[in-house]
Parts: sequence; C-alpha cells; structure tokens
Amino acid sequence: MSIVFLTPVATLGGAERSLLDILAQLRERCPTLPLRIVSGSEGPLRDEAEKLGVDFETVEIPAQISRLGDSGLRGAVTRSAWHKVRWCLQAAMAGCYFPAYWFRLRAAIRKARPSLIHSNGLKCHFLAGYVAPRGVPVVWHIRDFISTRRLAPLGLRLFTRRPDAAVANSQATCEDFHRILPPVRAVTIYNGIDTTFFSPGATDTGELDRLAGLPQAPPNCVRVGLVATYARWKGQGAFIDAAAKILAAHREPIRFYIIGGPTYQTAGSQYSVDELRDRINGHGISNSVGLIPFQIDLRAIYRGLDIVVHASTQPEPFGRTIVEAMACGRAVVVALAGGAAEIATDEHDAIGLRKGDVDTLSSAVVRLARDPALRQFLAQNAIHTARSRFDHREMVGKILELYQSLGVKLS
Repeated sequence: MSIVFLTPVATLGGAERSLLDILAQLRERCPTLPLRIVSGSEGPLRDEAEKLGVDFETVEIPAQISRLGDSGLRGAVTRSAWHKVRWCLQAAMAGCYFPAYWFRLRAAIRKARPSLIHSNGLKCHFLAGYVAPRGVPVVWHIRDFISTRRLAPLGLRLFTRRPDAAVANSQATCEDFHRILPPVRAVTIYNGIDTTFFSPGATDTGELDRLAGLPQAPPNCVRVGLVATYARWKGQGAFIDAAAKILAAHREPIRFYIIGGPTYQTAGSQYSVDELRDRINGHGISNSVGLIPFQIDLRAIYRGLDIVVHASTQPEPFGRTIVEAMACGRAVVVALAGGAAEIATDEHDAIGLRKGDVDTLSSAVVRLARDPALRQFLAQNAIHTARSRFDHREMVGKILELYQSLGVKLS
C-alpha cells in the first residue's frame, strides 16, 4: 500500500516545492512507506521527486482541459459575446476529452494500491474522489482562495465527492474553504521549509547580473528582487512600475530582478516573458531591471539580494517565498493580505504595504535601500520567525497526525 499524491503540473512553483518538502520528510520519517506522485504533466518535479526515492508517473492532462479555467471565463465575461461563446465551446471540447483522461487516471491510481490519496491542486480536487478506490481516504491540500473564482465554488459543491479531510496552508484559506464546504473537516497547517537549507550565507552577487543579462553593477549597488511565478496577480507589473518610479527619482545605484516563469497552462492567467520585457522597455529601464528564469536553487538568489519584495495584488494564500527569504536573512517587503499577513509583522520582521500600491512599494524599497541598519534589524528578526514558526518538520508532523486520524498505517 502507498500514499499517492495527485498534482496537475510538474513544474516547481510554490505548491510543488511544498509537496517536495512533505515527501522529503515522509521519506525520512517513514523510510519503508511507498510514496508515489501521479502528475498531469512532465517537468522538473519528476527529477526532484526521484532523487527522494519517490515513484513518479505522468498521466497527461489533455491541453483542452489544462487550458480551461476561471481566469479565461473572467476575461470572457468582461469582453465581447464572441469571447463568451468561445469559452463555452472550449469547455465543451474539454468535456469531450475528459472521459478518456479520467479512465487513464483511475487505472494509474488503482495500480498504485493507495492507502491514502493526497490531492495537491484544484483540478485534482475535482477528480480525486472519483478515482479513489472504495474505502481509501482522500485529503485535499487547499493552497488557494477558492471563493474568489467564478465556477470553482459551485463545481466543488455539486460535482465532487467530498474529501475525508482538507489541509489549508493558512488560516485565511481555511476560513475561505469553510465558506464553500463547511461540512468538510479542514485543518490549518502552515507550509514549512527546510530552514537549514534556506539560511544566511555568502554568494556571488554578480551572478544575478549574469543570469539577467545585465551589465555588471557597481560594488555598492542595492539589489531588489521579486521571486514568483508569472501569474498576473503576483505583482510583476506593479514591481516594474515601482522600479521605474524609483530609478527616475533617485541617484543611488539600485538593480531590480524578476525571478520566475510561467507555471500553468490556463489561458490568460499569466504574463509572458515578452509582456514583461515590453513593460520594462516602455519605461526605458532595461539596463537596471532584469528577468531571471526560474532557478532550481533559489537559496543563492535570495542570498544575492538585499531586499526581497512580495507585491501580490490579491490576498496571498500563504507566501512561501516570503518565508524562504526571511530564513535566508533578507529584508522583505510584504503585501500584508490573506495568508501573508499571518507570516510577517510590520516593522518587526518585514515592511508591510497595501497590496498593489505602487507608491507605497516604492517608498518601502527606497527606505530600505537607504538604511542598511534597518535591513539588518528586520533580517535578524525574520530569521527567528522563519525558524520558530515555519520549519518543515513541524508541518509534516501535523500532516502525519492527520493521516493517522484517518486510519492510515504509516509503517
């Protein structure tokens, strides 16, 4: 018998890196327990999982299904009647591909003989109950605000088999989930990170310039970075606009870096590289703002930055990059909404700002850039916060308790 984890993608966004933390700790604590990932796509998650001794199988989600989502519907509603019709046609096409995909996924799950299924993404939540063998408990990992979507709340109420339990990555997402499915048992278990890996240390700051294709910065340059997937609500647009405002008004040498890339295939939900480059070029700041593709080892990125910015324009379900940067001893600027407000404390271990506010973001970055002592004060407190509240061992200990409460034997 095994524990099977369902994930819609095999990229290495926050949800997938959190999944790897869970798997690493499960492998350490229960070395003989078979663990398996069934993924909707191929990607770097496979290599990282297999390094942990976790079996990996891909049952590819058809593109017609993976591209369909609430973000596309949101755009259709605000545009022409033709866009609404096109979205409905795309939904119908996805429905045609669904039965064959469901059959292949169910076969893969049953072959694994799971003792528990742990679903790690919204599309998988819809499927998990229908592919689970009879009597096998199902756990949903809630990593998003579901009530803000147009179709997902209704779909979860009407077209899913309820899970035996749900794990929410913050109190904010737990409360949001309870508004949709109040009968389901849900517990808040904060994402944890390996605080021995994400820790302060020296690095080659010039590597950031090389990765971004920028000329070498002067030695006293202050480096400011935003680490996130290219989801539009992650705030890359606001970050670029704030950088333009800062660079136009201040003579101090400052460099800005956007680190990340697209993760999901859902239409309309992400920036493209060209969109971000056009925005940078439109401000005339291409010599001071660079794009760095997603990096497997983010520790070196954090260590190379003086200031890490979290600029999400919508409430953040959790905010993993905030915790990683804090653990690495960086001064962070945080949009204090949603789960992010449960992580950091304004003026103690971070500088807080109103979500999506370019002026406030600009002021916070300038303040930190000019005050190394403040950066050091925040960084020391941030290290303590990360180590005392967000260690991955505590996260997995609570998840194991949940598994056992569902009757799962772990040895």
